[in-house]
Amino acid sequence: MSDEFDASLRDLTGKLTQIESVMDLDALRAQVATLEEQASSPTLWDNPEEAQKVTSQLSHRQGELRRVSELRQRLDDLGVLYELASAESDSASMHEAETDLGDLVKEIDGLEVRTLLSGEYDDRNAVVTIRSEAGGVDAADWAEMLLRMYLRWSERHGYPTDVYDISYAEEAGIKSATFKVSAPYVYGTLSVEQGTHRLVRISPFDNQSRRQTSFAHVEVLPEVEEIDHVDIPEKDIRVDVYRSSGPGGQSVNTTDSAVRITHLPTNIVVSCQNEKSQLQNRAAAMKVLQARLLQRKKEEERAEMNALKDAGSSWGNQMRSYVLHPYQMVKDLRTEHEVGNPSSVLDGDIDGFLEAGIRWRRQTESA
Repeated sequence: MSDEFDASLRDLTGKLTQIESVMDLDALRAQVATLEEQASSPTLWDNPEEAQKVTSQLSHRQGELRRVSELRQRLDDLGVLYELASAESDSASMHEAETDLGDLVKEIDGLEVRTLLSGEYDDRNAVVTIRSEAGGVDAADWAEMLLRMYLRWSERHGYPTDVYDISYAEEAGIKSATFKVSAPYVYGTLSVEQGTHRLVRISPFDNQSRRQTSFAHVEVLPEVEEIDHVDIPEKDIRVDVYRSSGPGGQSVNTTDSAVRITHLPTNIVVSCQNEKSQLQNRAAAMKVLQARLLQRKKEEERAEMNALKDAGSSWGNQMRSYVLHPYQMVKDLRTEHEVGNPSSVLDGDIDGFLEAGIRWRRQTESA
């Protein structure tokens, strides 16, 4: 076995061992056993929402165990394969082993990023809101492009999404949209996307084909759970109902089922129009309002600490540029991670940016 390959294999084996330690496989197996017991209960589906939560958690934790076990087995098999190939001077098998090594490096690095998600809410579902900012109709179109990017990313990973509300702009695109992505650790993963996203391109809405810079803001919140106890007295909210609307403002149903809730003490406004009934829309809107109030509370608790930090590191500032003209590039301004294929990124291929963002956040927090 060559010294270089042997060293790479040792480094990778050590990294996987560290990951296994952080993930605490014994505790993970115990969680799986407990969830399997709950899933086998004949009364589980008496509460469909709780049943879905149990089965989802069980599937995820079983998947984590299976993923680590398979990586460990592949690493063990890889060492044997390369040793035999070297002994027999089998160039085809040696090439196969080197290819497998490269694949394992990517997969284990990806798993290592998952172990960095240890924040209080990192393991939850994510509630994402996209708002168009400066740039007029181009900004509204840009906000819709970002919405598609995140929905495509979710689809690529098999993560269910639920669009709560879309406010369409008059000419094209959207003013704002709010949706939920359901998967373990998806909040921790997507939280690094929070901030202002900048697009530079030749405007398709300018008859002189001039270059236009547009901005949209992405907000990522953890889904609120019952244990969070966000108390919202009825006297603190105003509830308005209206008819759901689609592109161009036309009504898409004949009843006042859409709901807008205003939190009077903070003037936070949330709305939901995509559920079938007014009651369902109100429940969904309340969950988004609770998420925003929970986020506000956490931000207030961190205010003193954040005041001591360099303002340039704030997630609320411009964090990524997407340039379509005069050259092609997407660059994260925090991590310096960049890609020369904006079309792929806008089609949902953002895992490289997410992994770089998670590593950057951990380094920033520990600095």
